[in-house]
Amino acid sequence: MPLHALTSGDIHAAAPLVLLHGFGSGAYVWHAVMAGLARDCPVIAYDLPGHGGSLFSEGIGGAGRIGRAVLSDLERRGIAKFHLAGHSLGGAAAVIAALKQPERVLSLTLLAPGGFGPAINHRALAHFATAETHVELRRSMEVMVGFNAAIPDEMVIEAFEGRNQIGARDALSKIFAAILIETSTEDLRQGTISREDLARLAIPVLVVWGNEDCILPVAQSEGLPDNIALHRIAQAGHMLVDECPRQVTDFLRAAVQRG
Repeated sequence: MPLHALTSGDIHAAAPLVLLHGFGSGAYVWHAVMAGLARDCPVIAYDLPGHGGSLFSEGIGGAGRIGRAVLSDLERRGIAKFHLAGHSLGGAAAVIAALKQPERVLSLTLLAPGGFGPAINHRALAHFATAETHVELRRSMEVMVGFNAAIPDEMVIEAFEGRNQIGARDALSKIFAAILIETSTEDLRQGTISREDLARLAIPVLVVWGNEDCILPVAQSEGLPDNIALHRIAQAGHMLVDECPRQVTDFLRAAVQRG
């Protein structure tokens, strides 16, 4: 089953911008960003495997499987070259895709990406993945945003609708298990991407992180190779696409222009 995606513009007229969302989210999260991009910037925003319209697609698992599934789907769509951006789990998948087929990727924008260090707030993600009511989901999302950030009702409703499909919670459980590495019964960590591999990327790469990220520590943005630009956003948490859509749009527009 091919991956489902939202598209805008003619994705064959120019190299499109490919957007990969985070764990438990969906292509819908990019609506505001897509609306703010220029009309001559074609976009493909994916529902990643195990999410939304790609709930039963091939590639359910960790960032590696997801990245390979995205590359295969882009090839199926006849997309030879593209700009790539990803948030959290989608960021890790984007890095892996760029390392696997660097000749196809023109630029890479990573928003609080997974895999940049072992620490991960697995308890918060577990609560987010298993929330069974709107109230539980809202509470689980409070730790994901900046300390004073609002959580609009629409944000909760869209996320809840996504995991309310039959099979959605099982898929999230499989993805969650694939993300984590159990080093002991009380020590769960995420898999990491080596700094040496990151240094091999010969394209424009920007990493963006919120200073109040309580899911993936902002300290994981320290010590990046010289080929990677870094921007930290004050008073922003982990959900950068929801919290800072205008800034994210500006970053993506600039990446496409540079690439």
